[in-house]
Amino acid sequence: MLDLLDENRFQGVVLNAGPSLEYLFGVPFHLMERPVLAFISASGAAAMALPELEASRLVHARTEVTPFTYGEEPATWAAAVAEAAEATGLTSGRLATDSRWMRLLELDFVRAGVPDVAVQAAHSLFDKLRVIKDEEELSHMRTAVQIAERGLLATIPSIRVGITEKEIAAILVENLLREGSDTAFPFSPIVAAGPNAADPHAVPTERRVVEGDVVLVDWGASHDGYYSDLTRVFCVGEPSAELQRAADVVLEANLAATAAGRPGVPAGDVDQAARGVIEGAGLGDFFIHRTGHGLGREVHEAPYIRADNDDVLQVGMTFTIEPGVYFDERFGVRIEDDVVVTSEGVEALSSMDRRLLALEA
Repeated sequence: MLDLLDENRFQGVVLNAGPSLEYLFGVPFHLMERPVLAFISASGAAAMALPELEASRLVHARTEVTPFTYGEEPATWAAAVAEAAEATGLTSGRLATDSRWMRLLELDFVRAGVPDVAVQAAHSLFDKLRVIKDEEELSHMRTAVQIAERGLLATIPSIRVGITEKEIAAILVENLLREGSDTAFPFSPIVAAGPNAADPHAVPTERRVVEGDVVLVDWGASHDGYYSDLTRVFCVGEPSAELQRAADVVLEANLAATAAGRPGVPAGDVDQAARGVIEGAGLGDFFIHRTGHGLGREVHEAPYIRADNDDVLQVGMTFTIEPGVYFDERFGVRIEDDVVVTSEGVEALSSMDRRLLALEA
């Protein structure tokens, strides 16, 4: 972290509650109406302005951090922010922040408490910091994948004619918690049946499953702050020839993208491998999103597996591979795995059957 600050001529960092703050301190905070702001200087000094009721969490911080707490009176909050900045020597100069998480609320408190600092967007700096996962991080991600797979396997018997998308999602959430997921899910599960599956980001509805429906489930679990993100497709009853062909093509694209990944390869090549299969099958117009995205403390982070991304894959990078095809008002198919780049290629962290599974109606 300190090397990145020096390379980019930042005097320090200011972060609010979010994955980068949790990554650096090992302590989770949630976004709320009260600001949590951490300052870290280029010399490594750290201080945090935070509510009194949150201060006890810093006992578990992995690095030494000086707390400056405040009470319920909002007029005192900017003073705590100023004290934290002064304690780290960051009363002027350029401060890097993770601009995907810094809100205007916290930024206004920094401006009020420390008016001589310039807070600048530096999300790429935090991407570099977090993009390579160590063995401990990978262990958490493997566990999150295993929890997710067990949770869905326990849910599959409930997917039948007459059940609603919302009911399937509720059963899945309960099973994920029973299997050991943290309560902070990466996202609310997507359960989309029939024509609703043509929306890649569908929200579960009261629609009831009917015989012949495809049921697409996009779900994940969390373990010690790290996420999984998977998608599988089912058919209640026997699939039509068209649905089966689409599923076969998407599975081939998934496997081709996995085979294309290795150290030194641009992320865009992985996307092109999946896209080439789908285009070759004449379904290119129905593949309407990138092939994948990075995964870790955020469900979407670097690297992004899209056609124009020249960022080179490195050992320890983790991301999804999730090609899909979507036919408006009819059905959609997506098959998503979580993978890690190794010295030998790409290893799938997920092992659940990727084929279209026909369920009893």
